[in-house]
Amino acid sequence: MKKYLLCALVFLMGTNAILAQTSQRLINNWEYVKGDLGGIWEAVRPVKEGNPEASPVWTKVSLPHCFNALDAVDPDVNYYQGPGWYRTNLNVDNPYQTGRTLLHFEGAGQKTTVYIYNTKVAEHVGGYDEWTADLTDAIEAFKKLPVFKSQFKGKIPLSIRCDNTRDLEMIPSNLSDFNVYGGLYRYVNLIYTPKLYVDKVFAETHTDLKAKSANLNVKIRLADPAGSIGATINCELIDPAGKSVYRYTTKISAGAGDAQLFKTTIKAPKLWSPTTPAMYTLVTSLNNGGETSVKKEKIGFRNFEFVKKGPFMLNGQRLLLQGTHRHEDHAGVAAAMTEDMIRTEMTMMKEMGVNFIRLGHYQQSRIVLDLCDSLGIMVWEEIPWCRGGLGGPIYQEQAKRMLVNMVEQHYNHPGVIIWGLGNENDWPGDFPEFDQEKIRAFMKELNDLSHKLDPGRMTAIRRCDFARDIVDVYSPSIWAGWYRGNYTEYKAVSKEEFDKSDRFLHVEWGGDSHARRHAENPDNALSLIKVGGGADERAGDASLYGGAARVSKDGDWSESYINNLIDWHLKEQETMPWLSGSAFWPFKDFSTPIRPENPVPYVNQKGVVERDFTKKESFYVFQSYWSKTPMAHIYGHSWPVRWGDEGAERMVKVYSNCQEAELFVNGKSYGIRKRNSQDFPAAGLRWQIPMFKGKYTIKVIARSGKTVVTDEITQEYQTEKWGKPATLVLNKVSEENGVATIEVKALDNKNILCLDAINLVEFMLTGDGKLIDNQGTSSGSRKVQLYNGRAIIKVMTQGGSSVAAVKSAGFKTAFLDLR
Repeated sequence: MKKYLLCALVFLMGTNAILAQTSQRLINNWEYVKGDLGGIWEAVRPVKEGNPEASPVWTKVSLPHCFNALDAVDPDVNYYQGPGWYRTNLNVDNPYQTGRTLLHFEGAGQKTTVYIYNTKVAEHVGGYDEWTADLTDAIEAFKKLPVFKSQFKGKIPLSIRCDNTRDLEMIPSNLSDFNVYGGLYRYVNLIYTPKLYVDKVFAETHTDLKAKSANLNVKIRLADPAGSIGATINCELIDPAGKSVYRYTTKISAGAGDAQLFKTTIKAPKLWSPTTPAMYTLVTSLNNGGETSVKKEKIGFRNFEFVKKGPFMLNGQRLLLQGTHRHEDHAGVAAAMTEDMIRTEMTMMKEMGVNFIRLGHYQQSRIVLDLCDSLGIMVWEEIPWCRGGLGGPIYQEQAKRMLVNMVEQHYNHPGVIIWGLGNENDWPGDFPEFDQEKIRAFMKELNDLSHKLDPGRMTAIRRCDFARDIVDVYSPSIWAGWYRGNYTEYKAVSKEEFDKSDRFLHVEWGGDSHARRHAENPDNALSLIKVGGGADERAGDASLYGGAARVSKDGDWSESYINNLIDWHLKEQETMPWLSGSAFWPFKDFSTPIRPENPVPYVNQKGVVERDFTKKESFYVFQSYWSKTPMAHIYGHSWPVRWGDEGAERMVKVYSNCQEAELFVNGKSYGIRKRNSQDFPAAGLRWQIPMFKGKYTIKVIARSGKTVVTDEITQEYQTEKWGKPATLVLNKVSEENGVATIEVKALDNKNILCLDAINLVEFMLTGDGKLIDNQGTSSGSRKVQLYNGRAIIKVMTQGGSSVAAVKSAGFKTAFLDLR
């Protein structure tokens, strides 16, 4: 029996596969070298025992793997940009007599070259689109060499060179606010196909709400079409309940690559929506000389419209797009997120109440798109033409090629409603010339190409005002309360921008928050801000120095402020009937090379969760407006110590979507509040509590109909006034399963905790243990700003003894003996 099960259909991740044939994810048994080799021979030449200088040192890794798993957020180095090599030996056993053996890349960064033994078989430029390398001929040639059996014992040596070296003639620009990662950071698959197989299926759907029907137009693309005459194609459409609703059979009479297959009408289709993401299955099988190629696609029927000078409509009803953004980035792995990690992230978004996502700023993994379909999340997906200006012919050809690949590879996903053509293309810097007319001309070329490839979806760009008239949907720059203006200006500036565009959608808004930092008076910086000067982001606004007053520079970066900003935006959006929707930037903190001086160095901290999925308080603000599942959350789960005068009233806020909530402080009820979304802040669910020095247990009981939900926190109230920080004190606060948590506190000369201290501290360790750092989180960075006078980090003790230390400019270094 063949090693791989030969069946009608084997799917990567159980969903839309480019080549739905016998396939295997190549996860284990890889080796990696950071840096370049002298040539492919160094990857495959035999290494004799006792002669280690004949080969570089290879490290065992598993896929997905990113060059920059840790150095992307290392506070002391620039992240690595250059070549890296991977190698493995394949067991190849193709069950098809005249079949093809393919290597399928779901994405690799940024330039990739593939070798079988010392023969180059494929190259690809672009870090985000899928592609395949045909290994068949090179494998057959290698099998004839003596080393096939002598050195490689019947296995096939596969070597892959990835390279993310800076290159002005590639997109995205290195001026972008995210890392241009390197490596095999998405899955790589070994696939066996017959010589003739179904390469792609394009299922075009049009839903007629009045007729209560949907038209389905199916086209196919065959590989090796010259040998297709006489082959039989069978198609079957299966509804969400598993019932077959349409079948089609035909014989191929002439060789063709792309061909019209069939058109049909589906009566009373089950419509796809965020609340009921109904998915149909289209199975296309091709039989040729007894060998069968099968491809299975998930499709959906829905009707959407961005109303001219109006809102967004889905299936005939107005729907407010409640969105966020995603970067492919995670603590400890960078871009190399596993399928389980991606599923966790997307499920958290749905839990928060998201029904829309912009995938910034590049084509993302098929796993992401499949989850959007199944969870009911609509998608704006875009090519990585991001900042820098416009390059030459090579640059432009790559952009067009990536647009074609993105549209063709994600054509059948019902969640996709927008193809994005660019981001911040008004941002110069990569080239001596910055010509607005040339950028407009190229944007027009991309727009026409997108509509030719897919007439049924919209095109869009963000922040390039001089090209706003070219695309179908436009998003200007509006950062009310962060880069410009006050958040209370949000509705007014949005209406001004709405009036300038036929179809307006607001993507990217919000602001940074240093997780675990809180404030008693978070809006203080707004008194410095000029109102009425606009709310867009302009050159230099992201800098922490110079220029006009702005919250991004002069604010406290507390979770408290960002909660207020988000709360205001969401309550206003409920009173903007003309608004199609918005997308908060972004869902999760992510690494970036252009923000080394942030509280967590090299991290864009605008997410509602940290880089390791730790929820910030802002997650629950969104949930209180967007989620339908009853919830209640007391603000301050990561705020251990509040402060103020003895007996001063302090606001306790509860974020909840329930109709009413009752607050208890140390067992005493402080009354019931009714929820009113327009009663800012916290939709009226707030209480003024007189506080005295000591500990407080705060509990809320919220009710929605017969459903009751609760939440509880414990806080300490400090009344002692502190002076200037004078001493750092380092202590171990816990240890579990060989992992110790250590905490530094900044005290004044009377040993009082300085609750407004934001000093940058650096953790160090010597001995047997290991710091868990370079995570890009508030609790996983060896250099980090204090949050309310403290900071924590974890240490793997590794069963030994270590000495931890923490230093900061102007302080004596503090030490801690860990035994």
